[in-house]
Amino acid sequence: MTSRLLMPVRTVRTARAEGAEASAREVPGSTRPTPVLDLEHPLVTALVARVWRESEARGAVTDRARLQVAHGILVTAVRPVYSVEDRRRVSRTLRLGRGSCSQRMAALEAVARSLGVETRVRGLLVDGTFWYPRFPKLRAFVPEEVLLAWPEFRLAGSAGTGTAWVPIAELFTGPGRGGHGGGFTNVGAETLFEAVARTAVDWDAPAACAGPAPCDLSAHLRTDLGRFSSRDELFDLHGQTLCRPARTLAEPVLGRWSAGAAV
Repeated sequence: MTSRLLMPVRTVRTARAEGAEASAREVPGSTRPTPVLDLEHPLVTALVARVWRESEARGAVTDRARLQVAHGILVTAVRPVYSVEDRRRVSRTLRLGRGSCSQRMAALEAVARSLGVETRVRGLLVDGTFWYPRFPKLRAFVPEEVLLAWPEFRLAGSAGTGTAWVPIAELFTGPGRGGHGGGFTNVGAETLFEAVARTAVDWDAPAACAGPAPCDLSAHLRTDLGRFSSRDELFDLHGQTLCRPARTLAEPVLGRWSAGAAV
């Protein structure tokens, strides 16, 4: 069983009503800094400079290719943990050298905006049972719904077809995605952040990824809150997954607990 006791009251009460309105409107992205995406901090600018250097060395000349390089850097430079502070500044995540899936996605968004690529996020309320495999002995403390800020990037299309919004799961392309090695199972050291480079991850169950296909995570999606110009806006409207007292108590432990480590 999951728990509602640790969740903000306003998220439970208002998420679906506000989500219906948010889903119906087109939301622009931005390249501006935000409190979470503190682009001008020296640690962020140093990360972006590294991305430029490694992209040039690898011949990565498109925004998509540079973001793939940035993703690879973050996978190795920021240790995956279960931090519950979704509003943590990117600079602090880089300073600590550890971060949750959400915090590392925020770091990738910060790189994108610094490169001049517009970003926005899609707000997803995911069933808490999706995280049961990671906390088999702590299921009673898993929130009933987990708020996920799923990044999207405004990237140029192929053959000069203009630009389009590309979800983080579609930054990496290639044959056999979601096939060899299986889909994302939410167990072990691999988190969603690592998984998008290896296998397809889809919350909408398109025809090519429906039913038992390994990339289909649609059964775990409870509410689509729509798009937001930044993760700051999403959390302003819907709060974080856990209420503040729960975050205060949980962060000292979960913020250091490596993904995949035994309970």
